[in-house]
Amino acid sequence: MKAQTKRKLTFLGGFAVYFGALWFLWDTAAVYPLKIFVVLLHEISHAVVAVATGGTIERIVLDPNQGGVCYCPGGNAFATLSAGYLGSLAWGGLLVSAAQAKRINSRWVTGAAGVLVVALTLAYVRSTFGFGFGIAFGLVLILGALRLSVAINQGVLLTLGLTSCLYAILDIKSDVLDRPELQSDAAMLGDLTGIHTVVWGSLWITLAVLASAWLFHQSYRNA
Repeated sequence: MKAQTKRKLTFLGGFAVYFGALWFLWDTAAVYPLKIFVVLLHEISHAVVAVATGGTIERIVLDPNQGGVCYCPGGNAFATLSAGYLGSLAWGGLLVSAAQAKRINSRWVTGAAGVLVVALTLAYVRSTFGFGFGIAFGLVLILGALRLSVAINQGVLLTLGLTSCLYAILDIKSDVLDRPELQSDAAMLGDLTGIHTVVWGSLWITLAVLASAWLFHQSYRNA
């Protein structure tokens, strides 16, 4: 068997194991920290776009029920509201790409992610649960970067990135398409634009699925 074929089969096998484990463990404590991490990425995405378009960040709140709010007045409301789900998807893509980049040491990326999570938590997270989670999760990433091998750190980044992409899709379906009456980003965007919530949810989930499919294809080609 050629080495390249073996790598691709290993990639497909690893992805199947990951997806299967995530599917069966989705509502368990094992996956819960990953979900909260993606919620944090969602709120950070709102904050980044708000600041980039002239706004400010007052505070970020995370709650144990996988909810979050970013209070970021000013800036472009359309761009800021659109940034949550699509931003967590983009972060996921960056993490997956960084894990597979041959010229980037995965330990550096994991450590940088940990430092960023701790710094943003100290600066902006103002709920007790969110603050404790952000500090703990960031420190675990930093410790992993310092103590674990490059290969294991690659696995950590892939897990975080793939979970972020998948959760973005499932979150849009749950919060927007299944419960359009919920006060979500899409609902607020609907109030702002006059375009129904479900239209925004359908657009976002289409983009998320296409981006995830492209990312999987690229990952398979690079395996």
